[in-house]
Amino acid sequence: MSFDITGVLADWDFHPDDLQVRLITGDDGRDKIQMRVDLGVLQMECEGRPDGRRPFGVESLLEHFENRRQEALDAGDEFTVEPSDCAALMREGLQYYHRYLSAFHLQLYDMVARDTERNLRLFAFVSRHAERNRDKIEFDQYRPYVTMMNTRARALKELGRSDVGAALDRIDEGIRRIRDFLGEYNQADREADCSELNFLLRWRADVDRDRPKGPLVRLEDELREAIAHESYEEAARIRDEIRRLTEHQNAERQAPG
Repeated sequence: MSFDITGVLADWDFHPDDLQVRLITGDDGRDKIQMRVDLGVLQMECEGRPDGRRPFGVESLLEHFENRRQEALDAGDEFTVEPSDCAALMREGLQYYHRYLSAFHLQLYDMVARDTERNLRLFAFVSRHAERNRDKIEFDQYRPYVTMMNTRARALKELGRSDVGAALDRIDEGIRRIRDFLGEYNQADREADCSELNFLLRWRADVDRDRPKGPLVRLEDELREAIAHESYEEAARIRDEIRRLTEHQNAERQAPG
């Protein structure tokens, strides 16, 4: 068996300004993602840990340390993650980053949503249990970016189903999560400097502007706005209007002729 990958590289030129990825079927019959890099190819499994390994017999190092935390809690012991373990968890998180970035390019939005949620879980775990504060910050600094990618994947999936209202809900949720992050770090007054937040705000405006605005859609927009501003009496009034309009539209559709 030859270990030389010259043949693979010869048929796939590297272009430094483009993200080059493809979905292939491996010799084992399972789908795999390949990413072309300057000196070769990264190959990732589509399920489980991207490199296909099962550390300590479980899917990932994160799962292993989550199990250790639970064991410590059950025993009434303290639990912390040491710096060397944080470094290993960061390397593992980078594998998932490469995969969800490739999956986004391939429009595999379920995979993107899954892997970004996984890395957000990683950040929360390290932020809570890392021995050193510097490790907490090193992980959590990426939360806005991963939140943005998660939001894009979930919203694009809704747009693929032509459900613009659901897509806007997903974008609004992402905006709220990033604003919560800024608030946690006392940076709420620095929203203009957060590129991820500003991307979602611009995208929301574009999605909202481009959708057809029938009376029901306008009422649903007003309802979301009322709830966001905690105007619950106004929200109740709008719900009544939505119900009456929906009943009227249903009656018209069911009328003979």
